[in-house]
This record gives sequence, C-alpha cells and structure tokens, in this order.
Amino acid sequence: MQDSADPTRALVAALHAYRARWPAEAGCVELFLELVQAPGNPYVRERLEGHLTASSLVVSADGARTLLTHHRKLGLWLQPGGHADGDRDLARVALREAGEETGLPGLALEPGIFDLDRHRIPEHKGVPEHWHYDMRYIVRAGADERFIVSPESHDLAWRDIASLADDPVMDGSLRRMARKWLGREATAPAVAARC
Repeated sequence: MQDSADPTRALVAALHAYRARWPAEAGCVELFLELVQAPGNPYVRERLEGHLTASSLVVSADGARTLLTHHRKLGLWLQPGGHADGDRDLARVALREAGEETGLPGLALEPGIFDLDRHRIPEHKGVPEHWHYDMRYIVRAGADERFIVSPESHDLAWRDIASLADDPVMDGSLRRMARKWLGREATAPAVAARC
C-alpha cells in the first residue's frame, strides 16, 4: 500500500513503474498522470472531469479462476471495485471494495498496479456522464471461496480465467486482464489498454 507521507508522489512513482513494465500502454499512463497532476482532487467522485477508482481481479488460490460480479447499475459481469471517496491509497480501496462486494474472507493484495483502464460512465440518476480512471490490482482469495452477494450486484460467479480471455460477451478490459494474468510469466508484448 502507498506511503502516506505523499500519496500523490507514490502514485506517480507507481504509474512510472507500470509504464516500464507495460511500455505498450504508455499513452494510457500519460492520461492517468495528467489527471493525478492536474488541479482538483482526483480521489473524489464529485470531480466530474474525471476521477480515480480502484478495482481488482479477484483470483482463486490456485490462480485458475476469478470471482466476477454482475454489476447492478451497469448490467455487466465485471471485477469488483469502486470509488476512492477521498482515500488516496488506491490499493487499499481495491482490497476494501473486493471484500465489501464479495464477502470473501482472507483476501490478500498483491503488490503493484496490475492494469489501468479509463472508461466513460453513462449518466445515472442525475449524475452526468463522466470518466473513471480505474487502477486495477490483483487480490488473492484464500481457501474459503464462499461469497456473499452484496446489494451492488445481481449475482457473483467464479469463472475460469482462460475462458474469459477470449469470451466475446465479456467486457474488453476484463478480457485484457485475463490475458495479462495468463501471460504474466511470459515475455510477450502487452495488449494495449483502452484509454
């Protein structure tokens, strides 16, 4: 998790480390750096020019499956995540959201940013359309895989990561994360993030 002395500097350093690991995503990283270094607080949802969110690919202990939520508001199968709501430690936000949205006990955060995704959120209940700059992390489940469906979801389901990588029904960024996870030991070039 981030150093609390200067969370923005720590986040900028983490973004530079991410760019070094995934050079094909340099353009996306630049958009995140611009947001973080621009005037205004990017950690609060009231900043409608764009704000930071955090999510996680919740991976089973054996690394073969991921727990997805059928998002109530968006009607899509996605990874758990949510708004920072002022918390400048986005890794902590991702871990907290994973716990709140899945009810899984014994979750453990893996270090470093795993993926970045900037996506438009449609207008909903008077909140105008806006950009989410989503920082994504890996969260490992423990041996107990029993989940609890939260009010934010229609359902939860464990899915085979290998099958998600090429499933045309799934969100493109979720497919990209599945391919990254499957290729994490390989030296193949990264699939560029949609930003």
